[in-house]
Amino acid sequence: MAGDPIAVLMSRARAGDGDAFRALTEPHRDQLRAHCYRMLGSFQDADDVLQDTLLAAWQSLGGFEERASLRTWLYRIATNRCLNARRSAGRRAAREWSMPAVEPPEPTRFGEVLWLEPYPDPVPDGLAGVIPGPEARIEQTESISLAFVTALQLLPPRQVAVLVLRDVLGFHADEVAEIMDSSVDSVNSALKRARAGLQRHRPRPATTNRLPRPARSRRMRSWRNSCAPTSRLISTRWWRC
Repeated sequence: MAGDPIAVLMSRARAGDGDAFRALTEPHRDQLRAHCYRMLGSFQDADDVLQDTLLAAWQSLGGFEERASLRTWLYRIATNRCLNARRSAGRRAAREWSMPAVEPPEPTRFGEVLWLEPYPDPVPDGLAGVIPGPEARIEQTESISLAFVTALQLLPPRQVAVLVLRDVLGFHADEVAEIMDSSVDSVNSALKRARAGLQRHRPRPATTNRLPRPARSRRMRSWRNSCAPTSRLISTRWWRC
Protein backbone atom coordinates (compact mmCIF):
# COMPACT_ATOMS: atom_id res chain seq x y z
CA MET A 1 0.00 0.00 0.00
CA ALA A 2 1.26 3.47 -0.91
CA GLY A 3 0.45 4.86 2.54
CA ASP A 4 2.12 2.05 4.47
CA PRO A 5 5.33 3.50 6.01
CA ILE A 6 6.97 0.07 6.09
CA ALA A 7 6.21 -0.46 2.41
CA VAL A 8 7.60 2.99 1.64
CA LEU A 9 10.81 2.24 3.57
CA MET A 10 11.10 -1.13 1.86
CA SER A 11 10.73 0.45 -1.58
CA ARG A 12 13.38 3.05 -0.75
CA ALA A 13 15.73 0.41 0.71
CA ARG A 14 15.38 -1.76 -2.40
CA ALA A 15 16.39 1.28 -4.42
CA GLY A 16 19.62 1.53 -2.44
CA ASP A 17 18.64 3.93 0.37
CA GLY A 18 20.83 2.91 3.33
CA ASP A 19 18.96 5.13 5.77
CA ALA A 20 15.70 3.40 4.87
CA PHE A 21 17.30 0.00 5.39
CA ARG A 22 18.60 1.04 8.82
CA ALA A 23 15.13 2.31 9.74
CA LEU A 24 13.67 -1.08 8.81
CA THR A 25 16.24 -3.16 10.68
CA GLU A 26 17.06 -1.02 13.71
CA PRO A 27 14.01 -2.18 15.73
CA HIS A 28 15.27 -5.77 15.37
CA ARG A 29 18.97 -5.17 16.08
CA ASP A 30 19.10 -5.70 19.86
CA GLN A 31 16.98 -8.83 19.81
CA LEU A 32 18.95 -10.26 16.89
CA ARG A 33 22.18 -9.69 18.83
CA ALA A 34 20.70 -11.42 21.88
CA HIS A 35 19.59 -14.31 19.66
CA CYS A 36 23.11 -14.71 18.30
CA TYR A 37 24.50 -14.55 21.83
CA ARG A 38 22.23 -17.37 22.97
CA MET A 39 23.32 -19.43 20.01
CA LEU A 40 27.07 -18.74 20.36
CA GLY A 41 27.74 -17.91 24.03
CA SER A 42 30.07 -15.05 23.11
CA PHE A 43 29.04 -11.42 22.86
CA GLN A 44 31.91 -10.66 20.48
CA ASP A 45 30.97 -13.54 18.18
CA ALA A 46 27.31 -12.51 18.41
CA ASP A 47 28.14 -8.96 17.37
CA ASP A 48 30.22 -10.24 14.45
CA VAL A 49 27.39 -12.48 13.26
CA LEU A 50 24.88 -9.65 13.67
CA GLN A 51 26.95 -7.41 11.40
CA ASP A 52 27.29 -10.26 8.90
CA THR A 53 23.53 -10.81 9.06
CA LEU A 54 22.70 -7.18 8.37
CA LEU A 55 25.21 -7.03 5.53
CA ALA A 56 23.73 -10.17 3.98
CA ALA A 57 20.21 -8.75 4.37
CA TRP A 58 21.25 -5.49 2.68
CA GLN A 59 22.90 -7.31 -0.19
CA SER A 60 19.97 -9.69 -0.76
CA LEU A 61 17.08 -7.32 -0.09
CA GLY A 62 16.15 -7.38 -3.75
CA GLY A 63 15.44 -11.11 -3.44
CA PHE A 64 13.24 -10.75 -0.35
CA GLU A 65 9.82 -11.79 -1.62
CA GLU A 66 7.93 -10.81 1.56
CA ARG A 67 6.21 -14.18 1.83
CA ALA A 68 7.28 -14.05 5.48
CA SER A 69 7.69 -10.99 7.68
CA LEU A 70 10.92 -8.98 7.67
CA ARG A 71 11.50 -10.17 11.24
CA THR A 72 11.25 -13.84 10.25
CA TRP A 73 13.53 -13.26 7.26
CA LEU A 74 16.18 -11.59 9.43
CA TYR A 75 16.06 -14.41 11.96
CA ARG A 76 16.43 -16.91 9.15
CA ILE A 77 19.65 -15.23 8.03
CA ALA A 78 20.98 -14.82 11.59
CA THR A 79 20.12 -18.39 12.60
CA ASN A 80 21.83 -19.92 9.59
CA ARG A 81 24.95 -17.88 10.21
CA CYS A 82 24.98 -18.87 13.86
CA LEU A 83 24.64 -22.53 12.88
CA ASN A 84 27.57 -22.17 10.50
CA ALA A 85 29.61 -20.51 13.24
CA ARG A 86 28.86 -23.28 15.74
CA ARG A 87 29.80 -25.94 13.23
CA SER A 88 33.00 -24.17 12.22
CA ALA A 89 36.23 -25.89 13.20
CA GLY A 90 37.72 -22.48 13.81
CA ARG A 91 35.62 -21.67 16.85
CA ARG A 92 37.61 -20.38 19.81
CA ALA A 93 39.00 -23.08 22.08
CA ALA A 94 38.54 -22.94 25.83
CA ARG A 95 41.01 -20.62 27.51
CA GLU A 96 44.12 -22.10 29.05
CA TRP A 97 44.67 -21.71 32.80
CA SER A 98 47.07 -18.76 33.09
CA MET A 99 47.61 -18.17 36.82
CA PRO A 100 51.14 -19.23 37.84
CA ALA A 101 51.52 -21.08 41.15
CA VAL A 102 47.74 -21.54 41.43
CA GLU A 103 46.23 -24.95 40.92
CA PRO A 104 43.20 -24.89 38.60
CA PRO A 105 39.89 -26.22 39.96
CA GLU A 106 38.71 -29.69 39.17
CA PRO A 107 37.03 -29.94 35.74
CA THR A 108 33.26 -29.69 35.63
CA ARG A 109 30.71 -30.69 33.02
CA PHE A 110 30.97 -27.17 31.63
CA GLY A 111 34.75 -27.32 31.12
CA GLU A 112 34.49 -27.36 27.37
CA VAL A 113 32.83 -23.94 27.21
CA LEU A 114 35.02 -21.86 29.51
CA TRP A 115 35.05 -19.07 26.92
CA LEU A 116 31.42 -18.19 27.64
CA GLU A 117 30.87 -14.51 28.40
CA PRO A 118 28.01 -12.86 30.31
CA TYR A 119 25.78 -10.56 28.29
CA PRO A 120 27.16 -7.05 28.96
CA ASP A 121 24.10 -4.97 28.14
CA PRO A 122 20.65 -4.74 29.74
CA VAL A 123 18.34 -7.55 28.67
CA PRO A 124 16.56 -6.42 25.48
CA ASP A 125 12.88 -5.67 25.88
CA GLY A 126 10.22 -7.22 23.71
CA LEU A 127 10.85 -6.53 20.05
CA ALA A 128 8.99 -3.55 18.63
CA GLY A 129 5.61 -4.55 20.01
CA VAL A 130 6.08 -8.25 19.26
CA ILE A 131 5.03 -10.24 22.32
CA PRO A 132 6.11 -13.90 22.47
CA GLY A 133 3.08 -16.17 22.14
CA PRO A 134 1.75 -18.48 24.85
CA GLU A 135 4.04 -21.28 23.70
CA ALA A 136 7.15 -19.26 24.64
CA ARG A 137 8.21 -20.82 27.94
CA ILE A 138 11.42 -19.02 28.77
CA GLU A 139 11.22 -15.49 30.10
CA GLN A 140 13.54 -12.86 28.63
CA THR A 141 15.70 -12.38 31.73
CA GLU A 142 16.22 -16.12 32.13
CA SER A 143 16.96 -16.52 28.44
CA ILE A 144 20.07 -14.35 28.67
CA SER A 145 21.46 -15.78 31.92
CA LEU A 146 24.93 -17.29 31.75
CA ALA A 147 23.76 -20.61 33.18
CA PHE A 148 21.08 -21.00 30.51
CA VAL A 149 23.39 -19.96 27.68
CA THR A 150 26.06 -22.33 28.99
CA ALA A 151 23.58 -25.20 28.92
CA LEU A 152 22.63 -24.32 25.34
CA GLN A 153 26.23 -24.76 24.21
CA LEU A 154 26.05 -28.42 25.28
CA LEU A 155 23.21 -29.17 22.86
CA PRO A 156 23.50 -29.90 19.12
CA PRO A 157 23.32 -26.66 17.11
CA ARG A 158 19.97 -27.31 15.42
CA GLN A 159 18.36 -28.20 18.74
CA VAL A 160 19.61 -24.92 20.17
CA ALA A 161 18.19 -22.98 17.25
CA VAL A 162 14.77 -24.64 17.50
CA LEU A 163 14.54 -24.22 21.27
CA VAL A 164 15.53 -20.55 21.19
CA LEU A 165 13.21 -19.73 18.29
CA ARG A 166 10.27 -21.56 19.85
CA ASP A 167 10.64 -21.22 23.61
CA VAL A 168 12.40 -17.86 23.87
CA LEU A 169 11.22 -15.88 20.85
CA GLY A 170 7.78 -17.42 20.48
CA PHE A 171 7.89 -18.32 16.79
CA HIS A 172 5.30 -20.89 15.77
CA ALA A 173 6.42 -24.32 14.61
CA ASP A 174 5.62 -23.58 10.97
CA GLU A 175 7.65 -20.36 11.13
CA VAL A 176 10.61 -22.21 12.63
CA ALA A 177 10.30 -24.85 9.92
CA GLU A 178 10.51 -22.05 7.34
CA ILE A 179 13.53 -20.49 9.07
CA MET A 180 15.30 -23.85 9.37
CA ASP A 181 14.35 -25.22 5.93
CA SER A 182 12.76 -28.15 7.70
CA SER A 183 9.38 -29.74 8.41
CA VAL A 184 7.09 -29.03 11.33
CA ASP A 185 7.46 -32.63 12.52
CA SER A 186 11.24 -32.27 12.48
CA VAL A 187 11.02 -29.00 14.42
CA ASN A 188 8.75 -30.52 17.06
CA SER A 189 11.04 -33.53 17.42
CA ALA A 190 14.12 -31.33 17.81
CA LEU A 191 12.33 -29.18 20.37
CA LYS A 192 11.41 -32.22 22.43
CA ARG A 193 15.02 -33.45 22.40
CA ALA A 194 16.36 -29.99 23.25
CA ARG A 195 14.09 -29.62 26.27
CA ALA A 196 15.11 -33.06 27.48
CA GLY A 197 18.77 -32.18 26.94
CA LEU A 198 18.45 -29.06 29.09
CA GLN A 199 17.04 -31.15 31.90
CA ARG A 200 19.95 -33.60 31.68
CA HIS A 201 22.49 -30.78 31.97
CA ARG A 202 20.91 -28.89 34.84
CA PRO A 203 23.03 -28.76 38.01
CA ARG A 204 22.34 -31.53 40.49
CA PRO A 205 22.05 -30.73 44.21
CA ALA A 206 24.95 -31.85 46.36
CA THR A 207 24.29 -35.00 48.38
CA THR A 208 27.40 -34.99 50.60
CA ASN A 209 29.12 -32.65 53.05
CA ARG A 210 25.83 -31.07 54.07
CA LEU A 211 26.04 -27.96 56.23
CA PRO A 212 24.70 -27.95 59.80
CA ARG A 213 21.06 -26.86 59.99
CA PRO A 214 21.68 -23.19 61.08
CA ALA A 215 24.22 -22.75 58.28
CA ARG A 216 21.86 -24.36 55.79
CA SER A 217 19.12 -21.96 56.86
CA ARG A 218 21.40 -18.96 56.33
CA ARG A 219 22.45 -20.33 52.94
CA MET A 220 18.82 -20.80 51.89
CA ARG A 221 17.92 -17.26 52.97
CA SER A 222 20.86 -15.91 50.99
CA TRP A 223 19.86 -17.99 47.95
CA ARG A 224 16.26 -16.81 48.10
CA ASN A 225 17.40 -13.18 48.29
CA SER A 226 19.68 -13.55 45.28
CA CYS A 227 17.39 -15.55 43.00
CA ALA A 228 14.19 -14.01 41.73
CA PRO A 229 11.12 -16.26 42.04
CA THR A 230 9.95 -17.92 38.86
CA SER A 231 6.33 -17.32 38.03
CA ARG A 232 5.83 -19.44 34.93
CA LEU A 233 8.70 -21.87 34.94
CA ILE A 234 8.94 -25.05 36.91
CA SER A 235 11.23 -27.30 34.91
CA THR A 236 13.62 -24.52 33.88
CA ARG A 237 14.01 -22.43 37.04
CA TRP A 238 17.49 -23.82 37.74
CA TRP A 239 19.19 -21.36 35.38
CA ARG A 240 18.00 -18.27 37.24
CA CYS A 241 21.14 -18.21 39.43
